[in-house]
Amino acid sequence: MSSIIIALDFANPEEALDFTEKMANTHCRFKIGKELFTRAGPNFVEHLQKQGFKVFLDLKYHDIPNTVAKACQAAADLGVWMLNVHALGGRNMLMAAREALTHYTNPPLLIAVSILTSLDEKDLCEIGLQGRLEENVLRLAKLAHTCGLDGLVCSPLEIKLIHTKVSQDLQLITPGIRLAHSPKDDQKRTMTPTEAWQAGANYLVIGRPITTAADPLKVFLDIEKSRQPYASH
Repeated sequence: MSSIIIALDFANPEEALDFTEKMANTHCRFKIGKELFTRAGPNFVEHLQKQGFKVFLDLKYHDIPNTVAKACQAAADLGVWMLNVHALGGRNMLMAAREALTHYTNPPLLIAVSILTSLDEKDLCEIGLQGRLEENVLRLAKLAHTCGLDGLVCSPLEIKLIHTKVSQDLQLITPGIRLAHSPKDDQKRTMTPTEAWQAGANYLVIGRPITTAADPLKVFLDIEKSRQPYASH
């Protein structure tokens, strides 16, 4: 399977399905976020999985521990490959999420979200998080690791920091990926695919640079080729 996760950030489920048909036989993975899941629901996830695609359910669960645990179980029952929770939910919530998946034979990867790639230090100061941005990411990464989570969603700019200061074993999933000629849109901490592979990313989450391209299949395959020198990561 590809290590590229394509973000299906479509408002219309029919458009999303049309796009996935274009990507048949590519072994790519798809991310389903809040908008598409709210409009299309679990049936959409099941449909993609029946087509052979692996699904990252990107709902960033962040609630009281029991509620998050039950949501993680619902996602596991749905058969998703990966799901995420927000590390800012705290230790008890993260531990409840981890415990909720221990009874599954093939549980989904449980990934923590650290600091959104749309935020910078000014934003963190405004919401009351003290310290530099990298310090906050590192603190949340250590918390997720000690709670037994499988990995972390982080900016590609923080990959080396996490691998050095926390663990080489954490699976790092990096949004904020933009091609050299692409606009940053609402992302503030970005890298190109090659830069992210070189830094040690395990999976790249890429949306608009692929989904809005005139030839999305070609863009996807070109990015795949850029990983070849770093395929051992």
